[in-house]
Amino acid sequence: MLTKDQAADIFDNIKRFSSADEVEVLISGGNFALTRFANNTIHQNVAEENHTVSVRTVFGGRTARASTNKFDDDGLRRVVESSEALAKVQHPDPDLLPMPDSREAAGNNASDLPSRHFAETAAISPQLRAEGVKKIVEVAEKHKLTTAGIFSSSETVEGIFNSRGLSAWHTQTLGEVSITMLGADSSGWQKANSPAVDNLDPLSLAEIAAKKALDSARPAEIPAGKYTVILEPAAVLDMVGFMFWDYSGVALLDQRSFLTGRIGSKLFGENITIWDDVTHPLQSGSPFDGEGMRRLRVPLVENGVVTRVVYARATAERMKRSEHKDKVGPIEATGHGFALPNEMGEMPLNIVFASPQNPQTLAQMIASTERGVLVTRLWYIREVDPYEKMLTGMTRDGTFLVENGQVKRGIRNFRFNESLIHMLSSVETMSLPLRSCGEESFDMVVPAMKVHDFNFTEVTKF
Repeated sequence: MLTKDQAADIFDNIKRFSSADEVEVLISGGNFALTRFANNTIHQNVAEENHTVSVRTVFGGRTARASTNKFDDDGLRRVVESSEALAKVQHPDPDLLPMPDSREAAGNNASDLPSRHFAETAAISPQLRAEGVKKIVEVAEKHKLTTAGIFSSSETVEGIFNSRGLSAWHTQTLGEVSITMLGADSSGWQKANSPAVDNLDPLSLAEIAAKKALDSARPAEIPAGKYTVILEPAAVLDMVGFMFWDYSGVALLDQRSFLTGRIGSKLFGENITIWDDVTHPLQSGSPFDGEGMRRLRVPLVENGVVTRVVYARATAERMKRSEHKDKVGPIEATGHGFALPNEMGEMPLNIVFASPQNPQTLAQMIASTERGVLVTRLWYIREVDPYEKMLTGMTRDGTFLVENGQVKRGIRNFRFNESLIHMLSSVETMSLPLRSCGEESFDMVVPAMKVHDFNFTEVTKF
């Protein structure tokens, strides 16, 4: 693993090779290992260690970036030459700001961040992953199911240095388990990850996935229509993830955000409060953005009212000059920018839903439902109407009919067409938020939700 001191030496060499007005270096990488299993047996075990240095140079408002994973003098000299050659042929960018110094990026160290590097996770061996997979396979074989999935582990670093004296460094570990259990005509799924491997329990995840596969066997078909749905956290995450690209100053300036003209309005239910907070104990990731700016805690929705969006440095300056500046809430660099140059601007990546006043467990949501549908997860989600945030997709790996407060049986999957605005305005109850991961979006801290009038448009054939 590359250390911060070693990275600083690399940066010193890069500065020595460069004649640019300003130089910025991003360094990332680490160790990644994966054990993959299918048909109740391990069929792949891979491990990789790699680090990348990405060099951005600036000449009079022109900037460009080049990357390499060769850290010897020749490799560093070539990547600097590539970056400089590209920068010199760019058109000047009138919105390009000088690189931030350490004062502007204030607090970009991780002193207020919970530890995200755990020695136990970094030390995960192929044998330990194999032992976890063995427990998963034993559950599958006990129930005459077939299982497939992964058990992965990583130890990574992320750093930024620039010629104005800024330096920041972040280390993190992550373990992840994803399990699918397959029956003759049914399936069940569970997935979890955490910087601390002690928070992962492959056996428990396997038992839940197996129960879903067993309970959804011989699925019945019920007609499409509007139902009360109970969405497990993974299903919530994969839906709401489609709206957070819009919580961006650039998206507002381009008038392609569904929040255009809606900042300060009550768009969702009173019980919906969302913020972006990298320091939350259930979150993960670096405390600084692609320019080294500290990630601020930003309230995005308060009691259903859209309050703010996030800004990279240059986007904030553009918005201050915009004719729309009085309609978009507080304007400041929030530390959510991507590495320059880019066309994406910024995005909140550490989403946290607030705990409801009266949280309910999944079991309580089911018990209070006269007739509805329990959804484990969603997939193949696509956006139909970007302004109303209308999404379409399908249920998967555990869809159940709920009647008279009980899960009655598995049912065939549905295709849905549902507006995120309508969904988050129709939430009856929620669980306590927890760290969740899915397949269509990034990790978040989200609750399970009971939602009325969720629109299923078609029954699938499986």
